[in-house]
Amino acid sequence: MSLTELITGVEDSEKTLIVHNADDATVESVTERFADRNVTVTTASTADGPPEYAVLSEGDRVLTATSLSEVLPDGGHPRQPEFTSNPYKPILDRLDETMFTSFDPSRMLSASREIEDRAWRAGEGTLYAGFQHYSTLEKQLGTYEQLGTKPELDVTAIAFPDAELSDHDGTFEVYPDRSREIRDVWFVAYDGGGDDDAKCALVAEEREPRRFYGFWTYDPRTVDYIFDYVDDSYLSGRSDRRRMTGC
Repeated sequence: MSLTELITGVEDSEKTLIVHNADDATVESVTERFADRNVTVTTASTADGPPEYAVLSEGDRVLTATSLSEVLPDGGHPRQPEFTSNPYKPILDRLDETMFTSFDPSRMLSASREIEDRAWRAGEGTLYAGFQHYSTLEKQLGTYEQLGTKPELDVTAIAFPDAELSDHDGTFEVYPDRSREIRDVWFVAYDGGGDDDAKCALVAEEREPRRFYGFWTYDPRTVDYIFDYVDDSYLSGRSDRRRMTGC
């Protein structure tokens, strides 16, 4: 199953987000937050339940439950590429494997940054990134050079070589690839550095010019599948694997 097929599989799974014990204003805020997600928002009241929590379900199967503080996090400023400790408003949430629709490149970068930040703070493991084209990767060289300074973090990028990359100090690996999938799909995946709870990934397809449709996940099995697929499809047996040295 390819990355695009994985996206389609998530898209075909209809999900419902049930908001429990919340007032009308809070429900409206949740509905607005998930306006670009392939999920139906409904409400429920439970006399003995905790205040303001949400349950994500698929049919009769409960996928996850979380407090509304996770669904509606505090505001702030987007995190900058330098991975400072400044507060920021996250794009991602724990209600994983639900489709998002029509993200623009700015939101994709913000979502990617959260996964990169998790890898940066852990400082170990493996991070894979596919930014479609060298011209997009070019804009992220500073970020990925910084990520590569973590000696226990293995960082690899894959992209279609549509342009030359600027000279820079090489700290991460890059694979040029000309396949259609690499040109169409934006992905960032972190293997958790040995911790299943830290695994996460973002996968999205550009279906319209600069409009991305996809999902993120914290499910270890899904993240493992993404790593296995990328290894087998794009990294296995490649003789051109190298450290970036200003190509």
